Amino acid sequence: MKAVFAERFKSARLMNGFSLQELADALENKVTRQALHRYEKGEVVPDSEKIGWLSKVMGVTPDYFFRSTKVELGDVEYRKLDKMSSKEAVAIKEKTKEYLSRYLELEEILGLPTEFVNPLTDFHNVTSYEQVNQAAKALREAWDLGLGPIFNIVELLEDKHIKVVKLKVDDDFDGLQTYVNQTIPVVAYNTKKTNKPDRIRFTLLHEVAHLLLHFGKVTEKQKENLCHQFAGAMLLPEETIREELGQHRTKLSPQELGNIKKQYGISMQAIIMRAKDCRIINEHYTKQLFFFFKQMDWRIDEPVDYEGVEQSNRFEQLLFRALAEEQISMSKAAVLNNQPLAEFKKQQLIF
Repeated sequence: MKAVFAERFKSARLMNGFSLQELADALENKVTRQALHRYEKGEVVPDSEKIGWLSKVMGVTPDYFFRSTKVELGDVEYRKLDKMSSKEAVAIKEKTKEYLSRYLELEEILGLPTEFVNPLTDFHNVTSYEQVNQAAKALREAWDLGLGPIFNIVELLEDKHIKVVKLKVDDDFDGLQTYVNQTIPVVAYNTKKTNKPDRIRFTLLHEVAHLLLHFGKVTEKQKENLCHQFAGAMLLPEETIREELGQHRTKLSPQELGNIKKQYGISMQAIIMRAKDCRIINEHYTKQLFFFFKQMDWRIDEPVDYEGVEQSNRFEQLLFRALAEEQISMSKAAVLNNQPLAEFKKQQLIF
């Protein structure tokens, strides 16, 4: 028990970005730095009163410190700005692990399969736009998506056993992808940075490209560009954009870009890049369009919004299924939902 507590205690501390002294200060020195150090070394497990103080300060339930579900993240690749600190990166990793530990424990209780099959395992190494386009087409076919809009990327990925983690962290972070316990793919995005449905969709599919594709000899910048192109191809297949815009264009109107955005959930600027990649418009006109967007101050807030919903209720659905089938108690359900029992009970309907 000491070892489990020590590991979980350190994870909670890092998740909140505390040093041992900062945690002691947050606790108003009701627990000393030296005592906290002993907890983290596995020498001592605090009493229930102190665990209550720690839980409140670090935003977890007391049960968190004794949860033994195995969560081991593989190499984590972040999509970030250069100014992101190592402390922030560690906090993001620990927050991802905390959510996944609850999710995987719930799936274990229900005896659900978590095996993921990558439809692109045998796809050749990617080094060019043409190969990215083929890979996106192959994935759409494998997942029976046709050529139309995908209405909820988050739900789609969850249905395919790719865990999606929603984080609210510093603006320096866009998204990440990794594997948990070597077999379960995970993608995460930042609600502070990726705060609109079309951006969430694009970010998640960018991370999926990192997860599923095998890249040849390309630079990191080229790889990022290929992942962008994959996301665009998934959201707006070549056959579809040609049907919407035609084979070749010399001009595009904001109105038609806005209508495509509303239908397919892809930003107007990503549509422009997609049109360039498909050689519907040329490089010179692409630059003109982006200059126009900059002049109009549309680079961040475009004049048309995508109204789709990007979320999955799978975790909540599984939670209430386990509760209804009496596989977990009300108190366990509250723990898995990271809520105090009284707060969780207020949300329940009794039949």
